[in-house]
Amino acid sequence: MATLTDTFGIQQALSKLGIQDINNGTSTGTASFANGELIESYSPVDGTLIAKVTASTPDDYQAVMAKAEEAFKAWRLVPAPKRGEIVRQMGNELRKFKEPLGQLVSYEMGKSLQEGLGEVQEMIDICDFAVGLSRQLYGLTMHSERPLHRMYEQWHPMGIVGIISAFNFPVAVWSWNAMLALVCGDVFVWKPSSKTPLCAVACQNIIKGVLERNEIPEGVCSLVTGEACNELINNDKRIPLISFTGSTRVGRHVSKTVAERFGKTILELGGNNAIIVSEHADLSMVLVGAVFGAVGTAGQRCTTTRRLIIHESMYDKTVAVLKSAYAQLKIGNPLDSNNHVGPLIDKTAVQSFLTAIENAKAEGGTVIYGGGITEGDGYESGCYVNPCIIEAKNEYKVVQEETFAPILYLIKYSTIEEAIELQNGVPQGLSSSIFTNSMREMELFLSQSGSDCGIANVNIGTSGAEIGGAFGGEKETGGGRESGSDAWRAYMRRQTNTINYGSQLPLAQGIRFDL
Repeated sequence: MATLTDTFGIQQALSKLGIQDINNGTSTGTASFANGELIESYSPVDGTLIAKVTASTPDDYQAVMAKAEEAFKAWRLVPAPKRGEIVRQMGNELRKFKEPLGQLVSYEMGKSLQEGLGEVQEMIDICDFAVGLSRQLYGLTMHSERPLHRMYEQWHPMGIVGIISAFNFPVAVWSWNAMLALVCGDVFVWKPSSKTPLCAVACQNIIKGVLERNEIPEGVCSLVTGEACNELINNDKRIPLISFTGSTRVGRHVSKTVAERFGKTILELGGNNAIIVSEHADLSMVLVGAVFGAVGTAGQRCTTTRRLIIHESMYDKTVAVLKSAYAQLKIGNPLDSNNHVGPLIDKTAVQSFLTAIENAKAEGGTVIYGGGITEGDGYESGCYVNPCIIEAKNEYKVVQEETFAPILYLIKYSTIEEAIELQNGVPQGLSSSIFTNSMREMELFLSQSGSDCGIANVNIGTSGAEIGGAFGGEKETGGGRESGSDAWRAYMRRQTNTINYGSQLPLAQGIRFDL
């Protein structure tokens, strides 16, 4: 592990999380990975090599899967409330390690410390949600058309759940899937992003003690590392369900591959989210929602605000307050609470940011603020950029695409119907928002002819979803749902049961079959 100036306590945080050795790719539920290639984790904050994780070999993967198969046979027989008790203890452990894990999320991924801590809080919240859920895995009872018969449905665990997570939420999205899967009686194999492997190792280290104290079978909670594991998971018939978070391009491949073996997927793919700024909007509220939505996590959220659709009567005023707010943004080390915007994940992301700006200008867009790389002392990693505002049209090719960077496109509209059409006029369908004090506009936006997204908000931004609601989107966002509401059903298989407690055997639909 490289030496770094420990101004923000990173060395201490890593030590608390059990990340001290250069080969640190093993933890509860994994094989001992000793022969794979080393995955180097560099911080986008300062370019420091934090540590190296040993990637899983194909043999390692097979060993992990064998243990997961055996573990499922035992775990599915544990009563659901008892499984919930294990998850409750995991939530308590996360509370103990909230500060150091939040620091690691911030340092390895680049999001602000407040967002890193918020991500860990999401993990704690989903644990609490899952504990209650463990006593509410309800089925239905139906009346049978046949006399002396009873019909009902019940839900059974599916088996091994594959979780392939992305770098931008290196721990929270894993927990959404893992904690629900566990209370449902499933086991999981987690393959994290190779850009943020240390966050995954830290999570496994945190829950390791809970599993050991409760004598939970090895293989219930497993971790594999390295990009080669993606295709192993996608093609593995032993994994009936895969949750994939990532780009639409890769999601198409995952969907096709898993569907060909009749597996199921939960896909959380791209977002191209818009806020409609009505002529009846409170501009002070718009300012907070739009700026945080556009520059939070340096624009690297699937729910990032990428388009601001502004009523023509509000346009000039909105542009003025946005430019003033952007001029006050502080860009720098995300562990410093005085800064608003941290780095992009790597230099490839920086290049995508710069290319998108050039493409927007080539199509006729006008940059009205920002753009370019942030340079000078403290920006040596080369991953810091100046958040950008561009006047554009919705039909521009670059506007139709998702660029994982802090670029906000401004688009004018004249009627609310036009605004909704613009909002819906992109291939993605994750999150959407309208700022208005008009009840008619609110209801129209939320109606069947309104937003076509999985998330539609009024007078709040597009990002910052709570775990109580099901999270996910439509169209090229993939259609998956995770986290709250009844998202748990995706991790279980439904079974319909009919019981005949009479002495005759009548057939359904009145069919006669006399012998």
